Amino acid sequence: MTDQKFQALVIRDADGKPRAGFEDLTLADLPDNDVLVEISHSSLNYKDGLAISGRGRIARRLPMVGGVDLAGTVVSSRAPEWKTGDRVVVNGWGLSETEWGGYSRFQSIRAGHLTRLPEGFTPAEAMAIGTAGYTAALCVLALEDWGVISPDDGEVLVTGAAGGVGTVAIALLARRGYNVTASTGRESEHDFLRGLGARSIIARDELSAPGKMLQAERWSGAVDAVGSHTLANILAQTRYGAAVAACGLAQGADLPTSVMPHILRGVALLGIDSVMAPQDKRARAWDYLVRHLDRETLKSLTTTAKLGDVPELANTILDGRTRGRYVIEIA
Repeated sequence: MTDQKFQALVIRDADGKPRAGFEDLTLADLPDNDVLVEISHSSLNYKDGLAISGRGRIARRLPMVGGVDLAGTVVSSRAPEWKTGDRVVVNGWGLSETEWGGYSRFQSIRAGHLTRLPEGFTPAEAMAIGTAGYTAALCVLALEDWGVISPDDGEVLVTGAAGGVGTVAIALLARRGYNVTASTGRESEHDFLRGLGARSIIARDELSAPGKMLQAERWSGAVDAVGSHTLANILAQTRYGAAVAACGLAQGADLPTSVMPHILRGVALLGIDSVMAPQDKRARAWDYLVRHLDRETLKSLTTTAKLGDVPELANTILDGRTRGRYVIEIA
């Protein structure tokens, strides 16, 4: 079996720039980690787009197999907590950055990075959720833990609404009864977002330009995957004592604002990290998804593609032309 060849999407250095291409690997080429997993599905995230397209230096060690998510079955294990036949998922943990990722038929994984496939989800459904959906769950949980948002009490804003984080966040919030407002730059997606549960929609341009540090209070909470001026304006418009969960930087990594919303209105900025989140947080997020994410809704926001489609899709997601979640079939 060690000589068996399989295809992987590998990022290598090409004249000082990262370049991705398909290669044939064998098991002997994989890292020496505790658990060998046969991968059935992966997914496409914004970070995957940056890594595979070369438009962002995500991979910090080269060569690198891309893919920040994977779902599959344990083939062999040196770790007592994992046995052959266990079904597992991996989200984050440096996959596609410092650890070889999910765009490969087989992968060798550190035992502590594996999460058992949640009961109630197939591997394909788990990857339809993927890092983006699991991040959305972390965001919603953070807002609920803050204790300000409640069903039918004010608007909860979701930015980047047609993207992976945004669509799952809207679906979760709507299912819980929250009054969701979606922000998007694509008018063509309005009906789709309303179908997920958004009660109102605002144009991306309403938030993306420079604005005053304090503005009229509107949001009882927000999930932001955009950053920069968008996040600054959200903070300036957030109601007294409310919170914003920030998890992305699609507009930019800067935050051109002041302490005014925080010290005059008690607004909280909750940073959400899904990559290195401990297993107890991961388990809670996946349990939340099992209980509150409608399967038919998940199906409606999911597109299935092949591993060979990933290079083209990488540019598509960076250009803002994808909708919802993309599952990548590996096996």
